[in-house]
Amino acid sequence: MCGIAGVLLPRGAAIDPGLAADLGASLKHRGPDDLGFLGWDGETAARRGRDPAVLAGGRLALVHRRLSIIDRSEAGWQPMASPDGRYVIVFNGEIYNYRELRRELEDRRHVFASRSDTEVLLAAFIEWGDKALARLVGMFAFAVLDTADRRLFLARDFFGIKPLYYTHWGGGFAFASEIKTLLRLPGLKPRAHAQRLYEYLRFGLSDRGGPTMFAGIEQLPPAHYLDVSLDRPQEARPVRYWRVEPGQVSTLSFEDAAAKLRELFLDGVRLHLRSDVAVGAALSGGIDSSATVMAMRHLQGDGIDLHTFSYVADDPGLSEEKWVDLVASAAAATVHKVRPVADDLVADLDRLIETQDEPFASTSIYAQHRVFRLAGEAGIKVTLDGQGADEYLAGYPTYVAARLASLLRRGKMAEALKFLRRAASTSGLGLTGVLLRAGGLLLPSGLAAPARRLVGESAYPRWLDGAFFAERGVTPPESGRHGRDTLAERLRETLEDRSLPALLRYADRNAMAFSVESRMPFLTPALVEFVLSLPEHYIIAPDGTTKAVFRRAMRGIVPDAVLDRRDKIGFVTPEHSWLDKLAPWVDRILTSEAAAAIPALDLEALRREWGAVRSGRGHFDGHVWRGINMIRWAERYDVSFAD
Repeated sequence: MCGIAGVLLPRGAAIDPGLAADLGASLKHRGPDDLGFLGWDGETAARRGRDPAVLAGGRLALVHRRLSIIDRSEAGWQPMASPDGRYVIVFNGEIYNYRELRRELEDRRHVFASRSDTEVLLAAFIEWGDKALARLVGMFAFAVLDTADRRLFLARDFFGIKPLYYTHWGGGFAFASEIKTLLRLPGLKPRAHAQRLYEYLRFGLSDRGGPTMFAGIEQLPPAHYLDVSLDRPQEARPVRYWRVEPGQVSTLSFEDAAAKLRELFLDGVRLHLRSDVAVGAALSGGIDSSATVMAMRHLQGDGIDLHTFSYVADDPGLSEEKWVDLVASAAAATVHKVRPVADDLVADLDRLIETQDEPFASTSIYAQHRVFRLAGEAGIKVTLDGQGADEYLAGYPTYVAARLASLLRRGKMAEALKFLRRAASTSGLGLTGVLLRAGGLLLPSGLAAPARRLVGESAYPRWLDGAFFAERGVTPPESGRHGRDTLAERLRETLEDRSLPALLRYADRNAMAFSVESRMPFLTPALVEFVLSLPEHYIIAPDGTTKAVFRRAMRGIVPDAVLDRRDKIGFVTPEHSWLDKLAPWVDRILTSEAAAAIPALDLEALRREWGAVRSGRGHFDGHVWRGINMIRWAERYDVSFAD
């Protein structure tokens, strides 16, 4: 796990070694154990070393910061070159099946000088090119320099667990693991991307596709690669190499599907436990994190000194502490807990904004931040996390509506009515809630916006300056088109576009801020493809029980009390209560000079909304927090809102 960066200048220009050193310094939290540089002038042999002086005279620089996890010896140092010196790699992430790949490559006469997964990844790329990506089990963002073909190949993992940003700058090209690193490039001024700004403020959406909140800075989307010619970098375009495609529905029985899912999940956890340092776990008390912790104990028995790290809400109605304690006891784990309060958020907000680079949707991100701080303070460098399971195992109650929509699209009216009667109560949405959400999914895309207006959901509520966005051609985001299998399509959309990418960004930044590697065993192509091949009623049972097949798969490993849970608290903070307690602080932000300088907001209307929420006359839906977060973000990065 590491931080990477690179700068390519036009012919005739030379890298400033001081700039490259500064880029490396900005990524130290991602890799505090070591650093390395490569400099190349495009003609003579590339030079590598720990001193940025090796960059002198070069037009290409590669920078690497190392967090040593697998093969912590000098042999794992980067930038790493192939034996003949033609290829050089900088790599951020882990390839969990590197031992299996190594054996296959050794059969093809590759010789290895280290025990690292980095060397295996480089050899795999040399052997198979971009086709190597489909063979990987892991999380990754890497760049390979091919000095013979004069190209730079960049790739990002299937789900976007590890970040990779780039920009066309100074007539050349630059990339990095974090936006803040690119913002150190001379002349690159932070400017707001109007479309992304609108989607965040209005709907809480972010990390969708390539554009970021900063105009001119792109992220390489998940499951994409970028082949950059050193002589024509402006021509590079992202290429998708994988996606979950609708396929033939599995004919396995429910019990056989559960058995197969159990096998795939345990195998994934086994691979994710490969490490030369101690591995802990984030434990919320929900089904997914509990399954991860119990699988770790199941697979390793007494061979692991298991430590778990948990957030405990200060609101009893949101606390999952009893579930955390139950699982920690069953797993014989040493449990560590953190209990942040409202004043802690104020004290840490500026650091959190800098950590995340872009605004974030809710204060639950702060609770996660504190969990990883706790792990770092305990000396744990690797944690396993249950992230991603809700997004394709239909863990959220709103997916119940998508299942109802699937039944209605197929014309199964009697089954739909029976499902509605049972699921309305178990989902917590109620009859009206399920029907309204299902109806929204059944509407043709062209009728979605008028329908929102009918129920009082304006594209530009009063607290947004609609003219600002309209002048910039901003349009409301549309959901994907849904066919007969509405639930399956909704799950794919959540994985690729509407939820998971943002959650993964939050987790990566929060973990790496404390030099902790967060691994996610639920997010492997094999596991996701298998679940999405199952009949929908295996995922959401006829009575509305979510994650039905996974609950069955984990019987005998996870305590029954956890698997039988029907409540869905989620990883949330008492945001309304916190902001109410911090009212003077909120008032100062909403009346600040920084707020007045943002043309996207109608501050007077936003202050009225906040007053209505405080008095109990208005509904709290998170937009006040998003406004606050955006104001502080714009101030921290000195963001321009001009075209």
